[in-house]
Amino acid sequence: MFGIPGKQAVSMTDSAARQIARLMQNGGKKGLRIGIKKGGCAGMEYTMDYVDEIDPNDEIVEQDGARIMIAPMAQMFLFGTEIDYQTGLLESGFRFNNPNVTESCGCGESIKFDDSLGAES
Repeated sequence: MFGIPGKQAVSMTDSAARQIARLMQNGGKKGLRIGIKKGGCAGMEYTMDYVDEIDPNDEIVEQDGARIMIAPMAQMFLFGTEIDYQTGLLESGFRFNNPNVTESCGCGESIKFDDSLGAES
């Protein structure tokens, strides 16, 4: 919807693609839908849900058996984002390297976008 011809809306690191594909296979899901919602101390938060059905309005990105669907209202905020999966000593999880984020809170769970994208905090 907001894409550039020939360029995927988001990209995944190999680590993220492996984790998403593994979770899809184990749960029998069609893919991972990512989006954004109002919330958190910086104004917006990412959402992630494994889904059973693909919405025809979703932007779909596939890589090495992993499938990400981007919710329509989130597409312009997530364009250019790299999704990574990191494993650490105390925690493991997905990380969003999003060039559209102008601020994030100290805990890293909440983000703010450039006002020109239409995200009001």
